[in-house]
Amino acid sequence: MRIVNRILPFLLFAACCMPVRAQQRETYSVAGRVIDRLTRQPVPYVSVVVAGDERKGASSDSTGRFVIERVPPGICRFAASSVGYKSLLTSEYLVSAATPFVEIELEEDATRVEAVTVRPSPFRATVESPVGLNVIGIREIEKSPGSNRDISRIVRSYPGVAFSPVGYRNDLIVRGGGPSENKFFMDGIEIPNINHFATQGATGGPVSIVNADLIQEISFYTGAFPADRAGALSSVLDFRLRDGNAEKQTFKATLGASDAGVSGSGHIGGRTTYVFSLRQSYLQLLFKMLGLPFLPNYIDGQVKVKTRLTERDELTVLALAGIDNMKLNVDEKGEDAEYLLSYLPRIRQETFTVGASWRHYAGRHVQTVTLSHNYLNNRNLKYRNNDASSEENLTLRLRSVEQKTSLRAENRTYAGRWTLRGGVELNYSHYTNRTLQRLYAGGVRLSDYRTRLGIVGWGLFAGADYASGDRRFTASAGLRADGCDYSARMARPWHQLSPRASVSYVVAPGWTVSGSAGLYYQLPPYTALGFKEEGAFVNRDLRYMRVGEVSAGASWRLRDRLIVSVEGFWKGYGDVPLSLADGIPLSCKGNDYGVVGNEALRSSAEGRAYGVEAMARWQIPGRVNVVGSVTLFRSEYRSDGASPWVASAWDNRFVANVSGTYDLPRGWSVGAKLSAVGGAPYTPYDLDKSSLVEAWNAQGRPYYDYSRYNEGRLDAFAQLDLRIDKVFYFRGCMLGLYIDLQNVTVSKLRQPDVAMSTGEIVNPEAPASEQRYRMKYLRQESGTLLPSIGVTVEF
Repeated sequence: MRIVNRILPFLLFAACCMPVRAQQRETYSVAGRVIDRLTRQPVPYVSVVVAGDERKGASSDSTGRFVIERVPPGICRFAASSVGYKSLLTSEYLVSAATPFVEIELEEDATRVEAVTVRPSPFRATVESPVGLNVIGIREIEKSPGSNRDISRIVRSYPGVAFSPVGYRNDLIVRGGGPSENKFFMDGIEIPNINHFATQGATGGPVSIVNADLIQEISFYTGAFPADRAGALSSVLDFRLRDGNAEKQTFKATLGASDAGVSGSGHIGGRTTYVFSLRQSYLQLLFKMLGLPFLPNYIDGQVKVKTRLTERDELTVLALAGIDNMKLNVDEKGEDAEYLLSYLPRIRQETFTVGASWRHYAGRHVQTVTLSHNYLNNRNLKYRNNDASSEENLTLRLRSVEQKTSLRAENRTYAGRWTLRGGVELNYSHYTNRTLQRLYAGGVRLSDYRTRLGIVGWGLFAGADYASGDRRFTASAGLRADGCDYSARMARPWHQLSPRASVSYVVAPGWTVSGSAGLYYQLPPYTALGFKEEGAFVNRDLRYMRVGEVSAGASWRLRDRLIVSVEGFWKGYGDVPLSLADGIPLSCKGNDYGVVGNEALRSSAEGRAYGVEAMARWQIPGRVNVVGSVTLFRSEYRSDGASPWVASAWDNRFVANVSGTYDLPRGWSVGAKLSAVGGAPYTPYDLDKSSLVEAWNAQGRPYYDYSRYNEGRLDAFAQLDLRIDKVFYFRGCMLGLYIDLQNVTVSKLRQPDVAMSTGEIVNPEAPASEQRYRMKYLRQESGTLLPSIGVTVEF
């Protein structure tokens, strides 16, 4: 609390000491252009107004351009309407001295020839995904309490998303599925992992690579996945990045809770725009001050360049890169530090994705061709007792590289009430691993493991969407087929046919019922496919993992300000890889540092997850934004069809979240988030094995007793996060200050005591294979107040 008592007066003092002029209400001009979405031609005489304040507006001229004068600063949307076009509500924009150029794309509406009367809604759903879809805008990204602008933490406010209250990780646990079941896309280009210090073979990590300054909007799918988004079993995060500013050059400097960064937006000539960001962390300095035994450091960068080649052709090039280096703070003392230092390796990673997307507008047909390449270089190094003076102390030296090159082509045809889509994908993946590791399995040995794997993959997809003339009824059907040359079975795409369908119907004004069903497939991780023993691939019999999902729900909307929805879901998993060593499915792993999947497996495990979700969203433009959700669910698995069901690692049983922000006068806003999650199951330790000297020295941490897998269960956990923002709007720049307080209730999560070696051998006279350490037990309790402050300057 001493830190908080120092920070709060500082924030208040800074707010009061600013020039009086900054406290006055600045207003800004917002410029933009309205074009036809398909022909790319300007649309004249369109009414464009500030959503929620229709007095602020303008009409586009003969070239489609408009300028709205004297717009108050802050986050807002713009509503556009015109005869013969569907009315549109844009995504959110931050109005300030650096307001971006607003380009609005309207879709022709052949069924209407009179003035527009239908109000667009900020609560959007697509024909293909009428359930399981939430759209996240700038307000939630910028001001979500306790999230530090990390996307994986922001989406925890939505239904079906559980979270781990322990440690610094942001793994996405969606509808009872593991962190390896999520997929990420950015402007249509696949991003294998969005986190620094990523777990290879899964998707989690401690902090996001993606800089929120460049994000315009996020579509978060927890079901009804689009057919052109392959490989998801639990969720899809689809990022849409901002376009560069076509009118001026703007820049933004940010000092956040864990890093400092700079971003910019601008144009090169009249046809090319760009956005970029660069961040450098200072976590290693903070962690050292806090006395933590590990010191993470990272750098990341992003860039997007968009060029209008002709009136009908656009080229987008983007790149995303991260460089990670986590050292150990071996000078730190204490039992907790001693335990972490006993097993944590030094981690170094480099990851990047580069891609280009060409889009051609040919009347009612839109063709897109995308080419991308991603790369991950993962290196772990560990010596026993962190003593690198002798190679005899080496317990782990790993270098693993994953690369994937993808080419995708697709076409969408807009034919009145119908939308037809189809496409093809081709990719090549390359995986190598060279690992020296000390292993214990009845005896200790130093494994020299090497593997190299190349895989050619392909995919086809097609679908159709239908909307009735009054749009009360919509329906969608799609089919996808994937394959690769890893094995004869995987090469037959009919084994991976993925049908899906969804429907939605407006039963009464404000009331809608919707449902979807689909079968989805995911290729096992490269770590599993490339695993070798005695020079041979041992997992050739693996199959694509699959899940069949059915969901249905109803929603009620009130004047586009409030939406209340209830959804039920059922997921049935099949062909899940099962570890032959410990009998645990691969989907129950992946929430820790290191590598997942490099072991012998067989595709025999099954799983199921089912539950019900309720959500309420309340929005008043420029004033209130509240999201609340409750999910009750079960997540279970079994080794095969004849085995009993067992709680999975993600079986928290319930998740509840309420998050909201309120905008006060003079640029102040306050926010709060209350989160609660049921206790996760846990597995007791195998003390007999863990105390063996050879076993402990090989791993540096206790072994689990997998014969008692998930017999225990932790207590439920809840915490409250608070956030205060103050923004100063000047004529030529914007200054923002915030304080974010995580876990202000100082809630404690009690975990089972962990067994640890004392280093003392109790039977030195016994043979080396039978010698045992005297063990001690460390109390495992976490939960503290985490304050952070941030400063942003945009000009």
